[in-house]
Order: sequence, then C-alpha cells, then structure tokens
Amino acid sequence: MIGHTLGGRYELLARVGGGGMALVYKARDILLNRFVAVKVLRQQFMHDEEFIRRFRREAQAAASLSHPNIVSIYDVGQEDDAHYIVMEYVDGNNLNEIIRERAPLQVEEAVRIASQICDALDHAHHNQIIHRDIKPHNILIGKNGRVKVTDFGIARAVTSSTITQTGSVVGSVHYFSPEHAKGVTTGEKSDIYSLGIVLYQMLTGRLPFLGESPISVALKHLQEPFEEPRLVNPHIPQSVENVILRAMRKNQQERYSSAKSMLADLETCLQPQRLHEPRVQFASDMDDDEEERTRVIPALKPDMRLSGQETIAKAGEGQQPKRRDEAENEEEPKRRWVLPTVFAVIAVVLIGILIWAVMALKGQLSPKDVEIPTVVGMPFADAKAELEKVGLHVVEPPPVEPSDTVEKDRVIKQDKQDMAVKEGATITLTVSSGVQLSPMPKVTEQSYDDAVEMLKNIGVDESRIHKNEINDVSEIGTVLDQEPKAETDFDPKKATVTLTVSKGPQSIKMPNLMGMTLEEAKAEIERNNLKLVEVNNEPSYSTKGLVFEQYPAKPDEPIDVGSEVKLWVSSGYPEEAKERPYDVTVSPATEGVTSTIVIKYSDARGDNIEYKTMKIKETKTVRLTLVLSPTKAGKITVYRDDQFYSEVPVPYEDVPASVEPEPPASSEPPSGDGTVEGEGGNPEGGADGNGGDNGHGESENPQ
Repeated sequence: MIGHTLGGRYELLARVGGGGMALVYKARDILLNRFVAVKVLRQQFMHDEEFIRRFRREAQAAASLSHPNIVSIYDVGQEDDAHYIVMEYVDGNNLNEIIRERAPLQVEEAVRIASQICDALDHAHHNQIIHRDIKPHNILIGKNGRVKVTDFGIARAVTSSTITQTGSVVGSVHYFSPEHAKGVTTGEKSDIYSLGIVLYQMLTGRLPFLGESPISVALKHLQEPFEEPRLVNPHIPQSVENVILRAMRKNQQERYSSAKSMLADLETCLQPQRLHEPRVQFASDMDDDEEERTRVIPALKPDMRLSGQETIAKAGEGQQPKRRDEAENEEEPKRRWVLPTVFAVIAVVLIGILIWAVMALKGQLSPKDVEIPTVVGMPFADAKAELEKVGLHVVEPPPVEPSDTVEKDRVIKQDKQDMAVKEGATITLTVSSGVQLSPMPKVTEQSYDDAVEMLKNIGVDESRIHKNEINDVSEIGTVLDQEPKAETDFDPKKATVTLTVSKGPQSIKMPNLMGMTLEEAKAEIERNNLKLVEVNNEPSYSTKGLVFEQYPAKPDEPIDVGSEVKLWVSSGYPEEAKERPYDVTVSPATEGVTSTIVIKYSDARGDNIEYKTMKIKETKTVRLTLVLSPTKAGKITVYRDDQFYSEVPVPYEDVPASVEPEPPASSEPPSGDGTVEGEGGNPEGGADGNGGDNGHGESENPQ
C-alpha cells in the first residue's frame, strides 16, 4: 500500500512495523503537513464484523486519552474494505529493540522508563481503559527520551475466531498475568503484573518465565516462582527489586492496589535511605512456611513414639492394643500447641526489640523535610545544581518538550513544586527543546510562485524567502533547489528559506563555423559549450572539406548554451558546375610608374571576392578560374589605383561542359624591372578564406 493515500489525506510512505492484527505505516498528513503513523487492519479481518466493531470502539475509547506518555489517536477511518487508525508518529525505537541492544539497562534509566509507563497506565485506568498487552514491543522511546505507550485497547478486540489465527495472544504470553493465563476477567492489576515483567526484563536482560510452548509458559505464570532479579543482576538495589516482587505477585491482593501506588514507590525507590531496605515479605509466604513447619516437626520428635512394651502393657490392663501410628496420632494433639506458643513468644520479643530500635534511631534515620526550590525558567544545569544544593536528586537525562515561549535547554516545568519533601527525593524537570519544528515541504520542481504560496500557508513570511536565480535548461521560474532541504525540521516563524530558481539557459553568440574544416568546427563548438549532433556531407560551391552551412543559428546570432548544432560540409562542386579559366591583362597608368591593381570576381562561390592585389610598372597578365552555375554567371572586375578600370562578364552558357584551361597569352618571364606584390591574402587567391580561386588560381604570367 506504500504510495497509496488513505481517505484522500494520509499518504503512506513506508512500512515501519506490524503485528498479527495490523500493519503500521509511516505516513504524511497532507492536510496538516505532518508525519503520522497509520495502523491498517490486516486483510483477513476486514470482513469480521464483530472484530471491526470492537476495533473501532476501542480505538475511539483510546482517542479519549490525553497524556504525554500515551500515543495520541488522531483519526479512525475506512476506505473500501480497509479499516485504519491514525495516530501520533514517534521518531525513535521501541523498548524491545533497546533491551535487545543494551540490556541490562542502568537502574536509573529502567526506573525512569517504568515510571513513565506507570503514569500512562494510571491515566488510562482512571478512564476505565485496561491495556491488557503491556510489553516492550508496545513501548516507544522517542529520540527526546519521552516514553510513549501505544496499542491501548487493541488487545480487547481479539475475537474467538481470530485468537489462534493472529498469534497475538501467544506472542504476548511471556507478559501474561496469572489471571490472564487462566482466561478470567482481567483488570488494572493485570497491567501492573505485566509492567513488573517489563521492569524485570530491563534490569536483567531476560524474561522471568521461559518454556518450550506458550502453554508451558502460561502454566509457569500460574504455578512456579521466578528467579529473583538480584540473583541475576546483583547491582539492582533491594528497593528496586521490592518493586518488581510486589508487582509480580501471583495473588492479585498482594500486588500494588493501583498504578498510582506503584508510581509512588518507583519515585522514591532510588532514595539513599531506601537502597538497602529489607526484602519485602508477604503474608501468604509466611503462612506457607508455618504450615510446612507444623506438618514436619512432630513426626521427628522421639517422645511421641510408643515402645512395644508400653503397647503390650496397656493391652494387659484390659485395653485394646493400638498400633504404633495410632498411638502417635492420639498423643500428637496434646503436644501440638507447644511449638507455636514458643515461636509466638519469640516473635513478640523480637517485635518489641525492633520497635524500640526504630523509635530510638528514628531521629537519625528519618531524613529531614526540605522545601523544593522553584527552578522553572532556569537553564537545566543551574536548576539541577539548585536542587542538589538542598539535597534533592534530579532525573537525568531529563524529558524534553517543545515550547514556543521557553528557550531551548531551559526548564519548562517540574513535577513537584511549592511543597516540602524528604531530603533525597527525586525531582523530574521537563526541559524545552525549543520551538516546535515542522518538516520542510518539498517545493522543488514547482514554479517559484507556487512554492512561495505553499511556504506562506505554513507560516513562512515572504520577506524571509530569498530567490537565487541561475541559468539552467529547465523552464524559467522552476525551483531547482531549496534550503532548508525537504523533510528537515525547521521553524516556519523564524527560518529563512532560499530557493534556487531557473532563469533559463545561458545565451551566447553563435560562432562562425563557415569555411572551417570539420575538426576545426568541432573544436569551436566544444569551446562554446555547444553539442554537435549531426554532420551532413553534400555537394556545394564551397571548397571541398569545408563547412558551408550551420544550424540552428547563423554566425553572431544568440543561441543557448548546450544547444545542439548541425553542420553541412562540402563534398565538392555539384555536377552542373562549370569551371572557366580566364586570363586578365592589366597595365599601369603610366609605363614605368607603379600602379596598384585589385582584381575581384563574382561567381557561384560569392560576389566581389578579392582575388589578388598587386603593384605593377608594366603590363601583366593574370589567370584565374571561375566556377559558374546555371543560376549564377561570372564576372571579373579590375580596379587601378582605387579607380574602376575594367569589367568582364563570363556567362554560364558560354562555357562548354568540359573546358581545358587556356594557356596564358605569353609564357615569357617578367622583365627585370617588373614588380608584382601580393597583398593581404593568399598568394594563390583572395584575401580571405572564402576568396581567391580556392585552389584554382594560377601563378602570374606577365607578358
């Protein structure tokens, strides 16, 4: 069911436990944005109407309990066939896990845990609710040290049709009270017995009764004594063992009369004057011992036996002879009062001596009364020192609770105040853990406006929401990151929230890849953080092996960083292309005087491409090759001394399909005084990478 939302409100996040009757999930309450625990009835009980009716009734009864040591019930519901209970989520471990890892526990810790369980039972019993299944598995210990009792009332929902199916009763048999094992009505004292076993297990690391089967364990609860705690763990004070012995009496009348009376005993059992008190004695134990002595001692007294001669003599005096055992039985009533009388006298003397000793030493042994200082609002360390100064003890570690008004690590309340107690009494101080924190909601992948609205709804003021914009490929305005992180605890009334928001991809100018080789283009694309995804080799009027087209942007147009780029590389001229060699003859303005000649051409490769710039003093002839297409004729333009000199059109139709380059008009070498200088470009062609004859220009051949 993980991922399912029950009742349109409780989103099940993970399974955290379960028993024979139900499964427990950690869930999020979508409405209140908090974690809760949801207990879902197992499928096999979904159609047991009696079970369901009791399940809901008991859950509703438990919901009436409000106590810091009882897991709160928030809601009871049904969705289709699924019946569920929503309760407080406790972040921590159950007591069974703690015992398994660390038992035996320190005496102070075990007594503190037992006291809180006892306090919870006292509250429940006052509300006429009996737990009936007190065991370490149902005791939760939060990370703040707070003890929480859970599963109130659920044990009473077991029906006769399910008791053997779930195994829940068998699973708890080690904590049964004798009356529970008998199957008779159980009450408050059954919970006290079970708590005694839990305390026994915490302090010894073992259970008092073990057996090969649940029935054998149940019989031991009814009939057999258990090994006393101090024999297992000698470090247990006698006063604490006395609490266990009284709680675990098989006779209900000899147990604590209520959870409140047991709590009172737990609160004082670690006081110095009680640590070495005598072992507790019970009337039933003394009666059993007396009966045993009465039954055994007369059979051993020699003066109660008659000799053979005495029997014969009495027979001769006209009496019916008696057997030896009959004689003993006749004589025994006459002497039975002697031994009890002796013991009674000795007991009276001893009691008198004891009363005298107590009265004589009362002033020395009885601790004096002290007024409890009020330490609410003080730092815990100072409060502890203040109480210890007057001879009182403080529970450590202290229980903690959140508070909106009391600073962290300061005392919120004390369990005893404005009263006098005996010196050495133990005081429990509840310490503030600070403001109640809430889990930070997840706002990433939402728009910034939606995230701000969600945070405002849980109490975050907009002035404490900071926006950090960065370039990203995500849609503009999308929340990419958050601080605090999702699910971490934070204070909505004080915390500052930083949201990292996308402002779209970063833009750059598209590099000019035209005229580059493929390797050069790849390097330029990588340098600009772009991605080459496609290369097409096609005929074109550009030089073979060079880029003649790029996509998606032309040079210097804006493009997003990370964009995909496609290139077209020339595989040579198209089939319809025609190449036309042409000789151009130029002369200086004045023979013997230097003139500057600039030759440009236009053909299928482009317009006004500069082919050559040169200085001449005499007439010269220059050959260049034009590339013509059916849609683009050629043209040669000559400038002399920055003035238009001549222009020669070269139509596509005038060029045969296959043309052999014409030889120059003259093949004589230039005269000694003729000077030709190429300027600003490729000596074989034009001044730029796309100009010139692209490998088809010829060397000068002056006339």
